[in-house]
Amino acid sequence: MINAADVRDAAQLISGVTVRTPLLEYPELSARAGTRVCVKFEGAQHTGSFKFRGAYNRLARIENAAKAAGVVAWSSGNHAQGVAAAASRLGMPATIVMPADAPSVKIANTRALGAQIVLYDRLKESREEIATALAGRTGATLVPSFDDPYIIAGQGTIGLEILEQARDASAGIGRVLVCCGGGGLVAGIATAIKDRAPAIELYSVEPAGFDDTARSLVSGRRESVDKGATSICDALLAPSPGELTFPINRTLLSGGLVVSDEQVKEAMRFAFDRMKLVVEPGGAVALAAALNRLVPASDLAIVVVISGSNVDPELYASIITAR
Repeated sequence: MINAADVRDAAQLISGVTVRTPLLEYPELSARAGTRVCVKFEGAQHTGSFKFRGAYNRLARIENAAKAAGVVAWSSGNHAQGVAAAASRLGMPATIVMPADAPSVKIANTRALGAQIVLYDRLKESREEIATALAGRTGATLVPSFDDPYIIAGQGTIGLEILEQARDASAGIGRVLVCCGGGGLVAGIATAIKDRAPAIELYSVEPAGFDDTARSLVSGRRESVDKGATSICDALLAPSPGELTFPINRTLLSGGLVVSDEQVKEAMRFAFDRMKLVVEPGGAVALAAALNRLVPASDLAIVVVISGSNVDPELYASIITAR
């Protein structure tokens, strides 16, 4: 398990390379949620999602002798872009294993960042097996999307920024809502926040059908997603919580929240209409939880982490124009 010192070390390493994303407020959102809400908008990060933080923290620590062989990662898109961008900045080759049905904008952006793309069928093939075989042949370093201590620590730098920005805004925080796939983002944020403000409650938020972390927090063991489950939240379709992330989340989180795809779509429309923000489906789940008051209101503020803005134009247009 990582600790807060690891997150602070990551913050020092990525300082000046990553964007210090804004903490935003919208009166209409707070009115809908029934309490003050602050929005940490990671769509403003390089590559349009939080993933660049962890990717850079991981790749920058690869020994010089291994850098020439490059890196191999698997991702539906945001981790892919984060790794590709970090590799480009560090002068390393990158190969990304991506599902053939990943949003075309994410595939195109990853390729534009200089990475080689290997497509696979997510229903019939194992991305981990493909990536491991590629790394074995080339000597490249494997870069998991969430189950890596440097990745988790890098994502945790968001938690440090939330605490500092909330202090500057005189916002006392009661709860933090964070989207969850494999659990790396919420694990890192929880590690950072609980160290400095242990009274703050943190909740994972997942799409219905992919609520494996919520169920795991109840059962105390790592649960898996049922075969055949579907969701528009392509960034959050991990089959189970991570081996490294779940022990952290089991210890630090107050619970897991679940939202439907329809609630996610409504949150995306709200973000467009009222907040003037483009939000991808997986990035909107925490916002959906706040809009639907899935945690009780209190005198303290809720922080909602919007994790990314990478969404196919056609899908986005169909969602925001539906009424």
